[in-house]
Amino acid sequence: MLKKKHKKFIRFVSWILFIVYLVLMVYFLFFSEQLGRTPSDTYHYNLKPFAEIKRYMTYYERIGNFNVILNLFGNVLCFVPFGFVIPILSCRQRNIFKIRNLSFLCSVAIELIQLVTKLGSCDVDDVILNTLGGVLGYILFSICFFIINMFGRHKKKKKNK
Repeated sequence: MLKKKHKKFIRFVSWILFIVYLVLMVYFLFFSEQLGRTPSDTYHYNLKPFAEIKRYMTYYERIGNFNVILNLFGNVLCFVPFGFVIPILSCRQRNIFKIRNLSFLCSVAIELIQLVTKLGSCDVDDVILNTLGGVLGYILFSICFFIINMFGRHKKKKKNK
């Protein structure tokens, strides 16, 4: 088990990293011109589940591997830190269903902001991929938490012998 001072330090560092993560997310989701985040007269949105995922998989050669990876894996990867850090910051959020719900709600909020501001594109597939990323982040957290606890128990047993 971790000592109280180590837990406080990890929580402090996690808050700093989480704030940096949020700032970067806001920038890339709403302001990055490289990702097409400029207001436009024409706006595209997708409310049909898996339509864009299917389109990217079907026309990956025409769309380009980089764009396919950026869209599909980028949407998953951008929420992995969310699912990993939230349980560190709040013990009450150490539940895969809570992380799934928080990831879903945050992703829906982002997509609605994109719809209203016409920055980026509102896509139900992004919600699906972001939620998956949050769940994967929680699974990664759970694995790390298990390993740390096993290491702590092993170390404690050695100390008691």
